[in-house]
Amino acid sequence: MLVLGIESSAHTFGVGIVEGGKVLSNEKSMYDIGTTGMIPKKVAEHHVQNSNSIVRAALENAGVGLEDVEGIGYTKGPGIGNCLQVGQIVAKTLAQKLNVPIVPVNHGVGHIEIGRLKSGLKDPIVLYVSGGNSQILKISSKPERHYRILGETFDIGIGNMLDNFARAIKLNPAWGSSVEKHALGGRYLSMPYTVKGMDFSFTGLLTHSIKQIGKHSVKDICFSLQETAFSMLCEATERAMLLTSSSELCVCGGVAQNARLKEMLKYVAEEHRAKIGYAANEFNADNGAMIAFVAERMLDGGCRTRLSDCTIEQRYRVDQAQIY
Repeated sequence: MLVLGIESSAHTFGVGIVEGGKVLSNEKSMYDIGTTGMIPKKVAEHHVQNSNSIVRAALENAGVGLEDVEGIGYTKGPGIGNCLQVGQIVAKTLAQKLNVPIVPVNHGVGHIEIGRLKSGLKDPIVLYVSGGNSQILKISSKPERHYRILGETFDIGIGNMLDNFARAIKLNPAWGSSVEKHALGGRYLSMPYTVKGMDFSFTGLLTHSIKQIGKHSVKDICFSLQETAFSMLCEATERAMLLTSSSELCVCGGVAQNARLKEMLKYVAEEHRAKIGYAANEFNADNGAMIAFVAERMLDGGCRTRLSDCTIEQRYRVDQAQIY
């Protein structure tokens, strides 16, 4: 089945096309956050302005026409409300015009499933780290097949934390990736460390790091912030692997692009003779292909959603979504 997927939960408007589990194209346009971060109204306007061109580019690069599309998927949530609405409207318009089935997809499930596909892992512990989410999960079959959350952040996602700090020190662009670059060659400063079982908290670490601005070099603060936050994730993930006797670890989400985090998790996996895997950065960043991939599985599994039921949900949790 040839499926077109639309991602619009935050800064990215992405369109992917998948057929038989194979990604045919994956196009996107990202809002330029500069040093100020995302302004929801402006991000939504960016999505509106770029939606048609990204849909066309995805079709052209896949070598197919709009009439070849057999199903539509879109991000239902979680995400920024007016950004989600743009993708929802585009998806519903296309589904109605083409008279093809449509399904709403959980953004987090998209990240996880494309990560599992690209890494070749079967039943891993999943560390999902992105702007709005930081969670440790594993597949459960009861009451229906879904991702059970073993641990998660008590407050904000690690990506949100890193982006907030990037804005505080006026990095351009104000992304966690800019913090990663500035952390190279830094030395460690003592930082708050909060792990409780398989849960963790980042706001105390963020507040403390911001207070260090002007007292220490940006390089040292960035390095210490990263090392502390990633150590917290490694501890909680290692505990989850041991408690579930897991021999596979999948890392996914926007922050999974960070080379230092993957290096630290590799040490954890090697210590327990576990296999670690993750997708290429193209698929860890927000993208339409992950939505198309999950949508195809849902449609092949018999899932159908009436247009009137194709809603958005800003707080749509991963563990609320059935997986196929």
